[in-house]
Amino acid sequence: MKRISKKRKEVLAKVDLAKAYSLGEACNLVKEVSTTKFDASVDICVRLGVDPRKANQMVRGTVSLPHGTGKDVRVLVLCTPDKEAEAVAAGADFVGLDDYIEKIKGGWTDVDVIITMPSVMGKVGALGRILGPRSLMPNPKTGTVTMEVGKAVEEVKAGKIDFKVDKYGIIHSSVGKVSFEGDKIRENSMELIQTLIKMKPSSAKGTYIKSVFLSSTMSPGIQIDTKSVVA
Repeated sequence: MKRISKKRKEVLAKVDLAKAYSLGEACNLVKEVSTTKFDASVDICVRLGVDPRKANQMVRGTVSLPHGTGKDVRVLVLCTPDKEAEAVAAGADFVGLDDYIEKIKGGWTDVDVIITMPSVMGKVGALGRILGPRSLMPNPKTGTVTMEVGKAVEEVKAGKIDFKVDKYGIIHSSVGKVSFEGDKIRENSMELIQTLIKMKPSSAKGTYIKSVFLSSTMSPGIQIDTKSVVA
């Protein structure tokens, strides 16, 4: 039988795993049960009543979290020389084209988001096998293929995230850090959930928001009463 640590016992004493909390309660509780020595991420999992195998039920998009994610997002901009100054001024961490394409072909993917231009997608498209599995491939639907590279960089740095339902019908996303105030975590979570509700596919039948769980790094999942976020 596995032995439960002292810290784990203390955490489980605070969380009723059978209870569905309101979103506000869960956001405050997730801060209490975080035991890591670092500033842990707060993640949300939303199970949707969709069938991702059907193209007309694929839920994918972007949302700008009002308080950001708390993470230092590393942005690579693959662009032509005339757009490099704009990207640098907006705060991009890496800017270039052919030299970074060669680095990526060599296995370098030490970035969180890649932004590029429609005119160079022919070159970037060749990196699909490397970037695709890492969810780094630029996509017009997420605003990462655009002529306004400066604006795109600013939005990502300010807290714009992209999401995509997985094969089990679940959306996973970071909505802040445990150092955030509970209200900020709640507002970020609500912004994502309301965006998902607006994107409900017309072909999806039955209950759309099936379950919502909030957790921090290494903490148990806290179940949220879906009525408190759908109303």
